[in-house]
Amino acid sequence: MSERSEPESAPRAWRLVLESVERDLLDGRLGPGDRLASERDLAADLGVGRSSVREALRVLEVMGLIRTATGSGPQSGAIVIATPTGGLSTLLRLQVAAQGFPLADVVRTRLVLEDAVVTALAGAQDRDLSIAHRMLEAMDARDLSASEFLALDAQLHLALAESSGNTVIAAMMGGLRSAIESYVQEGAAAISDWEAMSGRLRSEHRALVAAIDAGETDAARALVRDHIAGYYTATGLTRRADPRNTTTTD
Repeated sequence: MSERSEPESAPRAWRLVLESVERDLLDGRLGPGDRLASERDLAADLGVGRSSVREALRVLEVMGLIRTATGSGPQSGAIVIATPTGGLSTLLRLQVAAQGFPLADVVRTRLVLEDAVVTALAGAQDRDLSIAHRMLEAMDARDLSASEFLALDAQLHLALAESSGNTVIAAMMGGLRSAIESYVQEGAAAISDWEAMSGRLRSEHRALVAAIDAGETDAARALVRDHIAGYYTATGLTRRADPRNTTTTD
């Protein structure tokens, strides 16, 4: 039997499959580890062509919601998995690559996210900042170029987010990392005395991690805010986005 022909609206038919899977997830009919119906059954049930089903499955896989495997057996087909970090990060990175986010929005979002990160870490009874401390040590190397230093800077902030235990925040920070690093690198070109600036950033990083280690929540929040806003002010990026106008919730 030939594959079902697609109507004129076929380019959007795959959305029907996404909506169906979303309903099943929300209603509890599908969950992590469950297998989706076969391509043939989904096509028949939803009245779309199998090509639309395959397109929807590719989208779901990129989003980190399913894993697909060919063949037969318990690991074949499309299985619901839980990898929100990869999926959300991918979507944010694509938006960043398409320049879909203004700098002002990136800065404000970063302030909100990092405020939540340091609040969670400083208030945690059991925190693991070993990776953050390794980043601090790596940034102490005196032969680092500005680009290398700022790449480690971005990794430090991402490591703190991942250590917070909040997978949504970690995913968002991971997705925004390229945007953050891009703007930070751009700002470095406006720094006339990079050695002085890198020394200042090292000091701020160590003070921030020390405050978190000591469980000093208010100090950590103030330090991370001043650290982020201070760099943007020093580099002149505040002409495009002023993070000091951003408010965060307590």
